[in-house]
Amino acid sequence: MTLRPAVLSLLIAAALPAVSTVALAAPHGLQPRELASLDRYSAPTLSPDGSRLVFAKRVVDFDANKSSTSLWVENVGSLAAAAKRLTPESWNVNTPRFSPDGKTVYFLSAKSGSQQLYAVPVGGGEPRQLTAFPVDVGDYRVSPDGKRIAFNAEAYPDCGADLGCTAKRIDEKGKQKNTGVVFDRMFIRHWDAWNEGRLNRLFVAELPAAGKQVSTAKLIGGDVIGDVPSKPFGDASEYAWAPDGRSIAFSSRNADRAEPWSTNFDIYLASADGSGAARNLTASNPAWDTGATFSSDGRTLYYRAMKRPGFEADRFALMQMDLATGATREIAPKWDRSADGIELSKDDRTIFTTAQHVGAHPLFAVDIKSGGVTQLIGDGSVSSFDVENGRLAFSRSTLKSGDQLFVGGLDGKPVQPVTPSASEMLPDARFGDFEQFTFKGWNNETVHGYVVKPWDYEEGKEYPVAFLIHGGPQGSFGNGWSYRWNPQTYAGQGYAVVMIDFHGSTGYGQAFTDAISQHWGDRPLEDLQKGWAAAQKKYPFLDENRACALGASYGGYMVNWIAGNWNQPWKCLVNHDGVFDQRMMGYATEELWFTEWENGGTPYEVPKNYEKFNPVNHVKDWRVPMLVIHGQQDFRIPVEQGIAAFTALQRQGIESKFLYFPDENHWVLKPQNSVQWHQTVNDWLKQHIGQ
Repeated sequence: MTLRPAVLSLLIAAALPAVSTVALAAPHGLQPRELASLDRYSAPTLSPDGSRLVFAKRVVDFDANKSSTSLWVENVGSLAAAAKRLTPESWNVNTPRFSPDGKTVYFLSAKSGSQQLYAVPVGGGEPRQLTAFPVDVGDYRVSPDGKRIAFNAEAYPDCGADLGCTAKRIDEKGKQKNTGVVFDRMFIRHWDAWNEGRLNRLFVAELPAAGKQVSTAKLIGGDVIGDVPSKPFGDASEYAWAPDGRSIAFSSRNADRAEPWSTNFDIYLASADGSGAARNLTASNPAWDTGATFSSDGRTLYYRAMKRPGFEADRFALMQMDLATGATREIAPKWDRSADGIELSKDDRTIFTTAQHVGAHPLFAVDIKSGGVTQLIGDGSVSSFDVENGRLAFSRSTLKSGDQLFVGGLDGKPVQPVTPSASEMLPDARFGDFEQFTFKGWNNETVHGYVVKPWDYEEGKEYPVAFLIHGGPQGSFGNGWSYRWNPQTYAGQGYAVVMIDFHGSTGYGQAFTDAISQHWGDRPLEDLQKGWAAAQKKYPFLDENRACALGASYGGYMVNWIAGNWNQPWKCLVNHDGVFDQRMMGYATEELWFTEWENGGTPYEVPKNYEKFNPVNHVKDWRVPMLVIHGQQDFRIPVEQGIAAFTALQRQGIESKFLYFPDENHWVLKPQNSVQWHQTVNDWLKQHIGQ
């Protein structure tokens, strides 16, 4: 049966708790505060029998400049019934997982003052704290028999399994009068945190009986000195229980002097009781191995692997290993996409995974035996999913919706929404229509892009343009929703938006992604130039005389680069956390493998490579007004890069502004900072191209 849109909206509204909105009174385009305050739904988690869906709902208290997240449970067989809150309203929780019998939902919360594991009956009740470790629990996995947890926590390596030792040392350090720190190797800092000597370490603990809490654990794979999971973005997908519960597979990279320029993660197998040495299963591959997942009988290991050491954007292939013999094979060698993760079907015949694909991020089913790949869920970007007992739950967004949760899509079952879309939460907001287009770019190869119309588009009118340049550079501005760089916020101001997936972007084959390395300033620039020309030819509503170019990270680098090499079309520029001096970037960034791969070596080995496409060498040709934005805690592209760009502008008398965030990293995350970011950018665009 097909539901009419009006009926569908009523069903969603009936099934969910009241939605908090900041909608304005009359029809309007999406505004920054609406984006920052929008409820967010995530973490779809099915019970083992597939009958219940638990998900997370994040609500923003904009005036307090903070957010809180709660868990909700929905009966999958009766979506019209109201979802039920599982965790108290005042709590802030994350990482829901079911017990093997489906009766209990585990989650993490810092309600006690540190992040610990809690449990709540799926039918509702008072949450119970299960762990009282002297340090925070970072992530966890429940054992197959439901009696233990594997978890990761930051600990000093020489403290071993004694988590109290780590807590004591942290306390003693806080009481010291002196503040100097001596380093004898890198990392000295990573992403947005200075290295204090602790690593993510893997532990196992018994789940306590009712009314009790556990505070001690066994260290797993203690002879492997490296982060488990990886920093800064690793999670529990980097370790897994064997079906019999006797061992755990995990991925790690050695924390030694070579770590900042190495991508050599290996998968280890260790005893779950903490005894013996861990066995390296992938020592023969000097590149990245991760995402270990056991077959149901425990005899086969599935994982993802790259082939080229030192390249973080290499293709992740799906691999199969016979644990008895160590023999491996690639499952889908002809599938030229990079797999994001592994979810194994119960019959061990299918791997479910997502991957970038031609400007979208669908969910795929990969037949393990044949390597055949089938797209299951498309039409946008799938950010997370869960498969249990023949049921599928997933989170999907498009350029016109926030992340929305759905169930269905397997075995011909209809896809049904569980949570509202952005337009349902903001009934008075209007979103710009969008269209993907193609053109011939560098090397006469097909390049894709998107155009988004203004929210109040009228046929026959011309509109000023926001030309967005994505970061990575191995990334994509595709058909998905973002809470940082969202084209609808520009469409909401009355601008048209153009986005080009230049050579180097992901989702178009590995050769397309590879094309940008050592070519930051020529091939992608050619694509951007040809894409801009193609968009103007195809879409007459684009006003070529009123356009600004904006970008962050690599996109910020490109803004700096075009400021001296392609500044004719632009009335203004916005550079967020962009590289200004390639040579200094090679010495100051933390993950050295990135700059060394992208430039073909170190700055002292191949200095000409760093200077070939270095924006600092073209400052004399800058003339376009530029807004520079940078965060103090950005250790990927240090703040001095932004300060230097602003200095170059000011010294030459070029109209410029510098927006500085002392408390943000490579991203702007705090709600009020996000609104300030958008308002500052919008004011800059309005000043130079109107609206």
